[in-house]
Amino acid sequence: MTNLAHLIPQKIFHTVGQVAADMGRECYVVGGYVRDAILHRHSKDIDFVTVGSGIELAQAVAKKLGRGARLAVYRNYGTAQVHKGDNELEFVGARRESYHRDSRNPIVEDGTLDDDIARRDFTINAMAISVTPDSFGELIDQYGGVDDICDRIIRTPLDPDVTFSDDPLRMMRAIRFATQLDFTIYPDTFESIIHNADRIKIITPERIKDELQKIMASPKPSIGWDLLLRSGLLQHILPELSAMKGVEVIRGHGHKDNFYHTLQVLDNVAAASDNIWLRWAALLHDIAKPVTKRWDEKLGWTFHNHNFIGSKMVPSIFARLKLPLGAEMRYVQKLVELHMRPIALVEEEVTDSAVRRLINYAEEVLADLMILARADITSKNIAKKQRFLDNFDLVDRKFEEIIAKDEDAKFRPALNGNDIMELFGLPQGKEVGFFMKNLTRAAKECEIENTREAALAYVKSIAPQIGINLEEVPQG
Repeated sequence: MTNLAHLIPQKIFHTVGQVAADMGRECYVVGGYVRDAILHRHSKDIDFVTVGSGIELAQAVAKKLGRGARLAVYRNYGTAQVHKGDNELEFVGARRESYHRDSRNPIVEDGTLDDDIARRDFTINAMAISVTPDSFGELIDQYGGVDDICDRIIRTPLDPDVTFSDDPLRMMRAIRFATQLDFTIYPDTFESIIHNADRIKIITPERIKDELQKIMASPKPSIGWDLLLRSGLLQHILPELSAMKGVEVIRGHGHKDNFYHTLQVLDNVAAASDNIWLRWAALLHDIAKPVTKRWDEKLGWTFHNHNFIGSKMVPSIFARLKLPLGAEMRYVQKLVELHMRPIALVEEEVTDSAVRRLINYAEEVLADLMILARADITSKNIAKKQRFLDNFDLVDRKFEEIIAKDEDAKFRPALNGNDIMELFGLPQGKEVGFFMKNLTRAAKECEIENTREAALAYVKSIAPQIGINLEEVPQG
């Protein structure tokens, strides 16, 4: 039997195993922690299964760990958690499950370790490692989970039609794991998702949202959205995005496939930023193209005002998916509305006034808007793509120049021209300009503090440079 003790060397596993042995129990670390250990991925959540009461074992472990161990018991679910330091341990008794067709909430009964492993969603999650002292590190892998990890495959341990019909959320989890791990869903398993796609309707939007957020946080989120489309799940979850798929041709002229263009933009943004809401903006930036698509005999395919109409669609999409409706939604909405502005700017003359208008309108989303704008250039024409990117570099330099110029204009030294004229008894003229120029420079460069007292001392110190005798300066 394979022994993987080297994957669980931490003291906590030996402690839990010894406590279980003292109670006459078997105990195993199971599921995602085993999978991630084999993949050498970090996982802070550790799930233990014991044959018997998981709550009783958790209570005994918490007592053994002593001061600093926090126990949380969830009797309705038959589970308990123990937190100490960086360790987050969850305990459950081995169980078997059955389902009613109109609910994903299982009927749970006590079971054997085999029952518990068989009820799990995928083979890569249906493994266990013993932490009991006399079998510490022994791997239980009845369904070929290790082989599937090596082959980078997602499949169910039992009949996938039963697995997905019983708990349709597992279809979303299959796609999420395929996206996170860059694995392939086994053909029979994927066919079953297609057959059971309409079952997703019994899952609450909150649970679907959680899976979508994990897909969006993945290194290459397009994998998940493409699988959602091809499986038929996307039509039930986000039909507006599904409607973007396909190319219509009139008189030999076709538009690009806006769905796959969007996925490329999404991956471009994901490569540049971990900001999940910027990724949502990328996903939704062209969401209104299907409803604004028109054929014009002179212009060809047009999508007039798709950015403005798309921004109006964002709140209802966020509400339906149970995404936050506050600052995050408004941020996405603003980026969807503005995503065409940088492109329009570089297609025309890059004037200071046009750049300043965009700065003032975009405000705090300006930097992210430029990430989205660059990501939106997906042309296969390398020269054309490079021309746009070079123009964006020019726009970025204009942003820096104008922001610096405007900051200069806002800066006010502690003395003004009238103060200088009154202090030195001067009329308006180049002498006053000399003082103001030097005072402004000294204050901006932090050569002096920008206070009235420091400014007075400074202008007096430079007065002799233009022949002003301080002894002749009016007092008052």
